Amino acid sequence: MLALLERIKDSNITLKGDLEFVNDWDVPESDPSAEHDQLTTTGPYAGTLSAFAAGTRLRTQYLDLVSSPLLAKPVNFWASDCNRVIETARYFATGFFGLDWDSDTTAQLHIIPETPDRGADTLTPGDTCLKYRQNMRIGHDYGLMLLSRFRSTYLPAISARFEAQNPGIRFTDGEMYSMQEMCGFEILVRGSSPWCDVFSHEDWMNFEYARDVIHYYRAGPGNPFGPAMGWLWLNATANLLAAGGNNAKFFFSFVHDGDIVPMVAALDLVPSQEHLPVTHRPKSRQWQTSQIVPMNGRIIFERLSCKSPATNTDTGDRPFIRIIMNDGVIALPDCNSGPGSSCPLEDFLALVRRRGKEVGDFRGICGLGDDAPARISFLHQ
Repeated sequence: MLALLERIKDSNITLKGDLEFVNDWDVPESDPSAEHDQLTTTGPYAGTLSAFAAGTRLRTQYLDLVSSPLLAKPVNFWASDCNRVIETARYFATGFFGLDWDSDTTAQLHIIPETPDRGADTLTPGDTCLKYRQNMRIGHDYGLMLLSRFRSTYLPAISARFEAQNPGIRFTDGEMYSMQEMCGFEILVRGSSPWCDVFSHEDWMNFEYARDVIHYYRAGPGNPFGPAMGWLWLNATANLLAAGGNNAKFFFSFVHDGDIVPMVAALDLVPSQEHLPVTHRPKSRQWQTSQIVPMNGRIIFERLSCKSPATNTDTGDRPFIRIIMNDGVIALPDCNSGPGSSCPLEDFLALVRRRGKEVGDFRGICGLGDDAPARISFLHQ
């Protein structure tokens, strides 16, 4: 976006029509080079505010567990080694544990490096899966490649409209896409954005689908490496849920949206009959990135013990697992017979084991040696 603005400035063209506002517009960051890719701190939708609010809401939801005198302290929680991820974890912890969480032994944040040498012992398997990083056809860049194909089906018509209003300049698909991205980013920082008004409802529906395409094929169900990468955290979490019976009540992990997507693929949480097309936007689809990993997105695994509605007796000897995606309960397609669309624990564990066999061994798929770590070791209290 910065390069586009500089190009417009150098062209000495006064924009007209839909883009006339750009003549007096500037990027929302006061220091773009320093603030790029950082957690936003201003506006009604600031990342800092959203993280704190999420912590406060979950504290309210699980207050009986937070306030339990039996809660083991400090509560360990984890974040991948990226500044905005770490800051998100800190603001969340302030809302969930209280202002003094890092000085009164209430909780302890552990930073997990995003380095390629960690093998399977990582929160960011996309950084450690060698073949995923190196395969230019179906690896990390697969999503970008298919995104480019879909963008070409709708962006040229929009750029033609802008260019008809401004004959002295041409826009690439990449520049057009960055204009659409700026709408959401500026809303986060300023609360509103004129970029949102220059595109039609149909344009935004196509942009939403473009975001579906990139995540689905970059590390989701449409990427051959995605499920194997996501199974690492899924398996470690399943082991925690299986253990139960102790005073460790919470296990929070903070990562990038691109690291949540593989786990969704590993569990086959949003199954699709067919892969997403890139020649057109389908009338309906199961995979919607805006519903899976929106800003401040999260997925919660709850271990439940409930009273039977028929006998009002405690079923604590048969625990259940319930999955909540961004405040909505998600029923596992093949396991939802428990209370509140939950899955009996033994069935959930069997499902995770089966999926592990189906997605394959992480080290083998990623081209890592036998000396590379084979599993996540740090998720414990």
